[in-house]
Formats: sequence, C-alpha cells, structure tokens
Amino acid sequence: KSLQPRVTNYIRTTLPPNSASCFTHSLVSLLLTPSTTTSDDIQQKTKTKNIQNVPMTDAEKPLDENAVIAKYKELQSECNSLINKVTELEADRNEHRLVEETLTPLDGNRRAFRLVGGVLVERTVGEVLPSVTSNRANLDIVIKDLETRLETKQKETMGWKTKYNIKTAEEADAVRKQSQITA
Repeated sequence: KSLQPRVTNYIRTTLPPNSASCFTHSLVSLLLTPSTTTSDDIQQKTKTKNIQNVPMTDAEKPLDENAVIAKYKELQSECNSLINKVTELEADRNEHRLVEETLTPLDGNRRAFRLVGGVLVERTVGEVLPSVTSNRANLDIVIKDLETRLETKQKETMGWKTKYNIKTAEEADAVRKQSQITA
C-alpha cells in the first residue's frame, strides 16, 4: 500500500509524457530501492546513472495499420504526380525541340509567330530561336531534377513497402495462385 503512492508520485513528477521506455527502467529502479528512500533520492540515483527521460520521436513510435497504409498511399500518390509532371514536361520539351529544328535552317529576318501567354506575337526567327532554345534547355534541367526526385520517392516507397510487408491486390492474388498451384 505504501509503495503505490510513491510510484504514482514518482511517475507524475519525474517522467515526461510519452516516455514509455524510460518508464519501465525507472519503475524497476524505484521498486528495487529500499522503502526508506524518498522520491528525491530516486531522482538523484536516476541522474547519476545518466538515464535520460527523452520522449520518443515520431519515427520511433510504432504505427498502426491504418497509418502505415495511409503513408504508403501518400507516397504512391506523390510518385504518380511526379510521373504525370515529368510526362507533361517531356511533351513540352519535344514541342520545343520540334520548333527549334524547324526554325534553325530558316533566315533570321524571316517573320515568326510565337504564342506568349495565349497571345500570338509577331517576331523574327532570330528573336524567337534563342528563347526557344533556352526554354528547351531549362526544361531539360527541370525534367532531370524531377526524375531524381521521382527515383528517391520510389525508393522511399519501396522501402516502406518492404519494411511493413505491404502487398498490393495483384501481388496477393499472385501469391494465392502460386500457393494453389503448388498445393
């Protein structure tokens, strides 16, 4: 009976919230101390043993099944949006390349029309060609950057999938069919 209030008081005064790993060690050290010691003595012993009562970070906390699936779906969604953006920019780059190939053999003083913000503007080939070339070069850089981001995101998704043993519906059906064939 006398131990229960001491344990409760010790937990309330010394442990930060969400410190389950430290709680068990502290509770054991509390229970092993003689009944004549006070909570101040226990706190002093804890400090001399260099035990830190540090709350767990988000990465260390165990996740429930719904959180794991939600994170996996979020990673897949990010991968799909990156794939869509890369595809869209590759189409733009191909259009720029086609225009550049068409304008290169032409005379620099020849009239050319360029669509700028939905407005058709009259320029010369000499004015349009450098901007089209620089835009294509910029698109190349952006596409490479997005592809590297996509690759890292796909690796993160695969790591998440293997860490939590996530199977898609197709993979689960394949495993089921394989087990039926071998049985």
